[in-house]
Amino acid sequence: MNFPATASIKDVKAAEQIIRQHLSPAPLIRSYRLESELGLAPNRRVWIKDYGWTPVGSFKLLGALNWMANHFDAIGHRPVAAHSSGNFASGLAFAGQKYGKRIIIVMPNDAPQIKFDLTRSYGAEIRTYDKSTDHKTGTRDRLTREIAEVEDAVQASPYDDNHVIAGNGVGGLEIADELQRQQRQLSHFVCAVSGGGLLAGHALAVSDGYPNAKIIAVEPSGADDFRQSLAAGKRVRVDHPDSICDGLLSYDVGRHNWPILQRDVNRSVCVTDSETCTAMKWIQSNHGLRTEPSGAIAIAALLTGKINLDGEGDIAVILSGRNVDSEQFQTWIHR
Repeated sequence: MNFPATASIKDVKAAEQIIRQHLSPAPLIRSYRLESELGLAPNRRVWIKDYGWTPVGSFKLLGALNWMANHFDAIGHRPVAAHSSGNFASGLAFAGQKYGKRIIIVMPNDAPQIKFDLTRSYGAEIRTYDKSTDHKTGTRDRLTREIAEVEDAVQASPYDDNHVIAGNGVGGLEIADELQRQQRQLSHFVCAVSGGGLLAGHALAVSDGYPNAKIIAVEPSGADDFRQSLAAGKRVRVDHPDSICDGLLSYDVGRHNWPILQRDVNRSVCVTDSETCTAMKWIQSNHGLRTEPSGAIAIAALLTGKINLDGEGDIAVILSGRNVDSEQFQTWIHR
């Protein structure tokens, strides 16, 4: 199968100029608690890149801002349509507000209320679908296409787009630049994967700054299409992904993302929902942060020992988002 041209480190560096007009870098926090928990040698450190500090509580607005800036002229007075489990929805809504564009989002009807509220707070319109039957009906994609056709909207992908990949990769540049400023080496980079927009962008930046670092993907055990894809050497679709990690339930990785992931990612490990819940509780107890499941899963992979951390150098791990309803969070951490 022929794949489209993919984003490059040059695209990521160009995107940085756009992102800096709107956002300061998300904090890269040293986790002394994780260093102790993992039993690392005294000269090694663990760094958490916490995208919960962004205006929309996740990394998604990086790609959304870069996409919007690069499509600004083509959009003109037309609206923008996209589907999202919630974080890209608020990211695109934020970008739409900044650039003066009307945004229409297709979201699952069971998305966390905080994601509905954030998306509406930036002026976007929301239309919902039943996620439980979408693998059979295809309603999500059909609704998005209908909006594009009926309202002459420009359609944006939450992950399968080079501008989205490059925008997300700016976070990877921030990690590499800060660690190099501190004259640190990096042995492992750990990040969640679903459609691949987050990991593909970060992999471009991390592999450029630290070519010898191992890049490890993390997936829910009930939505492990990327692990299966790596094993098969081609994109594998999971027709009914199932996990509490609502942001990690894409059916497969994107066509633009796959070549980057296949080239730069060393392996993918799977985490159960129970292990993710335990990590959410650990993060709250040790760092005072309330995280969504998709945001905590990469740290869960470290806490459960699923990643071989042998080597010299530091470990960077992504906390991709913190948008979770309070009541549901309490249910999960006491599960």
